[in-house]
Order: sequence, then structure tokens, then C-alpha cells
Amino acid sequence: MQFLIDNHDFRPEMLDTLYSFAKFQYECGNYSGAADYLYLHRGLVPISDKNFLNGLWGKLASEILTQNWENALEDLNRLKEFIESNMTTSPLQALQQRTWLIHWSLFVFFNHPKGRELIIEMFLYQQPYLNAIQTMCPHVLRYLATAVVINKNSRRAAMKDLVKVIQQESYTYKDPITEFLAHLYVDFDFDAAQEKLQQCAAVLENDFFLVACQNDFIENARLMIFELFCRIHQCISINMLADKLNMSPKEAERWIVNLIRQAKLDAKIDSQQGHVVMGTQAVSPYQQLIEKTKTLSFRTQMLAINVEKKATARYSEGPSWAVAS
Repeated sequence: MQFLIDNHDFRPEMLDTLYSFAKFQYECGNYSGAADYLYLHRGLVPISDKNFLNGLWGKLASEILTQNWENALEDLNRLKEFIESNMTTSPLQALQQRTWLIHWSLFVFFNHPKGRELIIEMFLYQQPYLNAIQTMCPHVLRYLATAVVINKNSRRAAMKDLVKVIQQESYTYKDPITEFLAHLYVDFDFDAAQEKLQQCAAVLENDFFLVACQNDFIENARLMIFELFCRIHQCISINMLADKLNMSPKEAERWIVNLIRQAKLDAKIDSQQGHVVMGTQAVSPYQQLIEKTKTLSFRTQMLAINVEKKATARYSEGPSWAVAS
């Protein structure tokens, strides 16, 4: 900025004018223009500036409204880093900022290609945000639960941790999605889980963020019921399984055939008896070890980052950062 002052008659008070003009563009509906001006503003002002944090929120809002999800994800991470590294913020203010960020992040996570994995990392495995969800907005568990169900890559490892959280918060918040998982993995009540799955379809259809996930959720929920049912029973009636999956017997048989082919399950269908006969599938000790340590690397990395941030903030002589009201 010193270069601008020396060579272009730039004055520091012009930064407030730039911020005000960016806000004017936003209020007029020119979100791309507002994002451009706020990008310039962020690059010129110090982090102690009174409008720095407000500018970060405005830039994120502008990118969301222009549906530029890559830039929105970058701004989301930048804002999260600022909130976590600002040691001058009171615990209550930090909790409020995290709660806002959790809600705004839903726009990004349910539209970005990698959002369904990132929401699990942030909401379930970053303790400050999990604490904020449990304290301020337990209704967000609906979105976390949906992300875990439709994410095949990390579902098995994350499901155990998610179910623990759902159990802890069941006295403050319940909906068909969280109750479906509780009935399935805590009570092992397949009838109640099937009933809740029917209610989940209506919830997903009427939720702004989840309506696009409806088919994926129903398909994966049926797969979860089938997998858990097969772990308990070796010989399964197709008619009974169709009832559990809320399908007709013919639809259930076709669905099971396709599932066996795609997932390469050790199972056979006896069409005459109307049964599915499961083979024994012992999990090797190596696979058990991999499943138990799958999230260990990520948790260790996040712990190291948080320790480093706190140590840097404690011993550095950085400026005092303002907090938006």
C-alpha cells in the first residue's frame, strides 16, 4: 500500500470508501463486482482494520451468490482460519462466529464436488465446530448425517463417531434422518428404521440443501439396511427383505442381484425358495486395523495445526485484531 501512497496519491481513508462501494454493489445485486472489490480490499487492509472481518464475510456471501464454489471454499477456509487464530475474541464471540460459519458453509458443502467429504471433516472431526453444533445448532446434525450416509468412501469409519454424537444429542434434537440411524445402529430395529426411511424421503424433498441428495440417500440407506441385515442373518427371505427396504419382491430381487454384482458380495439367490444365502465374510485383521486407523492421520494433523496456531499467537507480537459486531 505504501507504493500506492507514494506514487498514486492514495490515502488510507480511501480503503473505507472501497469497502463502502463494495457493499453498495452487493446491495444492488452486483455480486461479482462486490467480490472483486472485496478481494482488492482484503489485499490492501491490515487484519486489524475495522472492516477486515466484515469484508471476509461479504466476500464469502458474494461467491456463494454467484455460485463460484471453488472461490467460496477458499473464502470459507480463510474465514475459518481467521476465526480460529484470533486470540483477542472472547469465547462467546468465537462460538457465535463458528455458528454463523457452520450455517453459511452448507451452501458450499452441498454444491462443491468435494463438499460431502469436507463437511464430515469439519463438523465431525474438528472439535470447536462439533462443540458449536452441540451447543448452538444441533439441527445441523441432519446435514452431517446425510453427508455420512451418502459418502461411501468414509461412511464406515465416520458412522461410529456420528452415531455417538446422535445418541448424546438425542434429548435435544431428533428428526427422521437421525432417528433412522439410531434405530439402525443403536437399537437394531429394522422395522422402525424402515418406517423412518419413508419419513426421510419427505424431509429430504422439502429441505433446500438436501433435495438434490434424495436419491443417493435412499439408495445408500437401503444398502446400509441390507449390509447390516446380512451381518446378522445368513439366510434371508426376499419377501421379508423387500418389506424392510420398502420395495416390491421383484424390485428387491433385481436390486439385490445388481448389488451382488457391483459390490462382489459372497451371496447367492435361491429363486425357487425366495431366499438370499450369504457366504461367510470374515474381516481380516489387516482390514480391521485399516478401518480403526483411517481417521487417525487426519486427527493428528488437525491437532498439530491447532497447537501450532495457539503457540504462534501466544508468543508473536502481532497486531490486535478487531471483531465484527
